[in-house]
Amino acid sequence: MGLDIRMPIGLMFTAFGVMLTIFGLASDKKIYLTSLGVNINFVWGLVLLGFGIIMLVLAYFGSAKMKTVPPADAASEPRRDSHGH
Repeated sequence: MGLDIRMPIGLMFTAFGVMLTIFGLASDKKIYLTSLGVNINFVWGLVLLGFGIIMLVLAYFGSAKMKTVPPADAASEPRRDSHGH
């Protein structure tokens, strides 16, 4: 099966991570007083960005592996009886 969901998930999380990280850097520091001064948008932006990049790397290396593995040919395997002989 050629369906690989890692690429669109990686692109989506990377895009959201970039947007949230930029928003966290550009936003007013006063809005983070309720979160004990933690810039939660910046922190979670980095988390989303990291996850997105990991998914993109896995998609890249997973698709490269799929291209190098030849398809299994059922006709070339020897037939076995019900006892495994």
